[in-house]
Amino acid sequence: MNLDRLQAGRFTSGDIEIAWYEAGNPDGFPILLIHGFASTAHVNWVFPGWFKTLDEAGFRVIALDNRGHGQSDKPHDPEAYHPEMMAADAAGLLDSLNITSAHVMGYSMGARISAFLALARPDLVRSLVFGGLGLGMIDGVGDWDPIADALRADSLDDVTDERGRMFRVFAEQTKSDRLALAACISTSRTLVSEEDLARLTMPALVGVGTRDDIAGSAEGLAQLMLRARALDIPNRDHMLAVGDKVFKAAALEFFADVEAGTI
Repeated sequence: MNLDRLQAGRFTSGDIEIAWYEAGNPDGFPILLIHGFASTAHVNWVFPGWFKTLDEAGFRVIALDNRGHGQSDKPHDPEAYHPEMMAADAAGLLDSLNITSAHVMGYSMGARISAFLALARPDLVRSLVFGGLGLGMIDGVGDWDPIADALRADSLDDVTDERGRMFRVFAEQTKSDRLALAACISTSRTLVSEEDLARLTMPALVGVGTRDDIAGSAEGLAQLMLRARALDIPNRDHMLAVGDKVFKAAALEFFADVEAGTI
């Protein structure tokens, strides 16, 4: 989409300034997009075409740069990155825009934040889309300490862990604050319990790439929720599933079914 049409703003959540972006139909139903770890609103949602897709579908499209990412403040204290705090940022954005209900879509870490948002403020969440995170939301997604170590390393040449190298390269490509990301990954991994997941009674879509070795099963997570459906995104890994056309088509169908009351 034409980036000149993308409005930008900032608001304060506690003592953290959060950057946000908006496009689409101002009278359309709002969708809040929450990006993943080491990404930004632009990298996750603008460049892969989500803003364009949702704009063309008539929605009001809103995204934020999570704390520690993009144009938002980047504290280096791990205590600033508990998912409850990051969910409060998202809720604060909707409140500041006088939005009382929105579809909420998160990818990877953003899916976890979306779950915490829905648990804390179910009044704000019309529906949920969890992308890039299945059963890993409740079982964990492995040992991420090597990623924090990779982000803190003086040089990429010092990083031997494969997943650590992947995220270090990604962080360098996005010109991220690596110390802020290392702090974030230290405390943002709080798991959601099965009991809490069962409390999420709004419609949900869980989409995971078939080659994703991080997220865990989409079907497994959907089965633990009252009104959820699972989507296998074919031949996509964790990094590439977010912009997939199958994912986009399924999300639009899901939103239409939510409004029609068929899920």
